[in-house]
This record gives sequence, C-alpha cells and structure tokens, in this order.
Amino acid sequence: MKRLFGTPQNINAEILGKVTCNRKHIFSKNDYVYVTKEATDIPQGYLAILASGLLPDTKQPTVTNVQQLSELSEGDVVLINTDGSINVLYEINSSHNAIMATERCNHRCIMCPQPPIVHENDKTEFNLKLISLFDKNTQNIGITGGEPTLIGDNLFVMIEHIKKILPKSSISLLSNGVKFADYQYAQKLALINHCNLQIDIPIFSDIDTEHNRIVGAKTFYKTIEGLYNLALFRQRIGLRIVVHKQTYKRLPQLAEFIYRNFPFVYHVAFMQMETIGLASQNIDELWIDPYDYNAELEEAVLNLARRNMNVYAQLCVLPNSLREYARQSISDWKNIYLPECANCELKNECAGFFAVAENLHSSHIEPIIN
Repeated sequence: MKRLFGTPQNINAEILGKVTCNRKHIFSKNDYVYVTKEATDIPQGYLAILASGLLPDTKQPTVTNVQQLSELSEGDVVLINTDGSINVLYEINSSHNAIMATERCNHRCIMCPQPPIVHENDKTEFNLKLISLFDKNTQNIGITGGEPTLIGDNLFVMIEHIKKILPKSSISLLSNGVKFADYQYAQKLALINHCNLQIDIPIFSDIDTEHNRIVGAKTFYKTIEGLYNLALFRQRIGLRIVVHKQTYKRLPQLAEFIYRNFPFVYHVAFMQMETIGLASQNIDELWIDPYDYNAELEEAVLNLARRNMNVYAQLCVLPNSLREYARQSISDWKNIYLPECANCELKNECAGFFAVAENLHSSHIEPIIN
C-alpha cells in the first residue's frame, strides 16, 4: 500500500475520500479530498484539503507539506489518518487494487508476509464505503486478508456490493479454502452468481503433514474438501504455491498430485517468497536462491503444461523453457527492478521483484542481452 506523509490540521478522525484536483464536484463534495499546490483560494465543502506546501489558517481538515503529492491521481481513494499519514487504498491507474477483508487468520504460515492479528473491529461497513468510491470502470478487485472467510456471511455482502456497484470488475478472492469445506458456505458463494469471480487457494505439499506444518494448522483435508465443494458448484479456482526451501524439493510430486486430483482448477501459480513478516523471522529455514530450484520448478511446470493445465510462474532467473509461462503478478506498488536489470532486453516482459528483494535476491541476476 502506498503511503504519503504530511502535517495534519483539524483532523480528529480518519477521513476516507476520493482524490480530486478540480472543482467540478458541486453536488458531491462530501465524497472528495481536494488536492492542491496553491496556497491561496482554498475551496470549501470538501472532506479535506491536501497540499504540497503551507496553507493559510483554515478550520477545514487539512494536511500540508505532503511528500510526493504528485503521486496521487484524479480518482484515487485515500484514507487520511489523524497523524497526517495518508494511505492510498485505491489507485485508479493500477490493476492491482485490493480490499483487506480482515487481518485475522486461522492459519499461521511460516512464510506469511503479513502476520495475522487476534482481535479487530469489523471492517465491513468501511469496505462497503470504500467500494462505493471506486471508479465505475475498475477492471479487477482483490479481496484479501488475513483470511476473508473469517468475516462469515459479510464476505457475501461485499461480493454482492461489488457486483452491484462495479459490474465490470472481476474479483480475485484469496482464501486458504478451509471454510469452503462447509457445503452450505460454498453454496452461498455460488448463489451470488458472479460471472467473473476466482478463488485462489494455496497448497504447499502433496503430503498432508508437510502442508499442515507450513500453514501451522491441521487443515490439509479441509482445504481439499473446500476445493471439491467449490468445484461442485462450478466456481473458478486457482492454486497458489509459494516456493521456498521447505517446498521446492517436492514440486514435481505436487504437480502430479494437482493434475490427478484437481483437473478442474483454472490455473496454478508458482510464486517466489516475499521476505518480510514471518518469512523474515524464519529466513534461515526458508531462503533458497531461486536459481537453485530451477530443475524442480521446470519439471513441475512442464508436467502441468503438457497436460493442458494453465500454469503461471515468475520470470526472474527462469530457464528458457519456462519463460513463456511467466506472468506479472506482483502488485505495482511493491514491484521493483534491480540495478542489474537496467540494460536487460526482457525487462518489460519480466515480473521483476518484490520491493523487499532489494537486499536478498538471487545471486544469478544479470541482464539478458541479445
């Protein structure tokens, strides 16, 4: 999530609003946050004013001296905090916008980039307001967590709201799949009848005890049952596999397991590990140079691809045989390229790196030339 900082004035509570740089919103100013570089002629009636410099004294909520204000675009949605920090919750020019359904989770994966919390206030009403501020032409929305199904039927309220407010938007729901072992819960999702919804579920091993150890819960068979229930209701399913030192050796066996047991999945994504959160705490047990698992990854990907299953993997240090399966899957706000990539002829086709990879990445990164 992109975050800006400034000096707050008259801000006593969080303010959620859509960014605007013009004054055409005569009848709906209470939805908008006005952004300006000018120190004079400050408009009235907006939720708040954001400025790159100082402003004259005003009773309106304002944040002055905002760093990198130029990064905001007309139609972005921001959350202004009482300390003057500004979270950009929606970027109109991004294809990676997501809604945090909850920060709670019933798993504790050893490589989780965002460790779960135990208690929180329900976010549903806030998220419904947030969705209503999205641009009507938004193409893709992610629903993530934590574990989104922990909000129960409120998850369906959110999806129904997206379907109504943003009918052009596809939805990617990131879930561990456990709750969908409940037949009725899976049925409720299907009854929404969203035409472009995909549920992306992680699976880390073909061995139950290994998967359970990685996710920190004895839920392997619940996840499997959830996958079958979703398939029974003809829901579109993706599988996500984070590759690290404890998963790479059995990638070929896992691919075979997926082919034989889940021929209904839409795609399989093999993903590099994001080295923050719990992953950083367990880095010695998890880190392996991506170059060093190319043999296992190649066997797994080609095994599935030969059987007409859709497969996605990151480019990075992949062998030539796998480059056609690489996809850009890193959210743009945390996507970087290293200095070594500057002259690479395939840079525009490459998925790049998580921002946290700047200090820990493959030792085999080098530009591809000719």
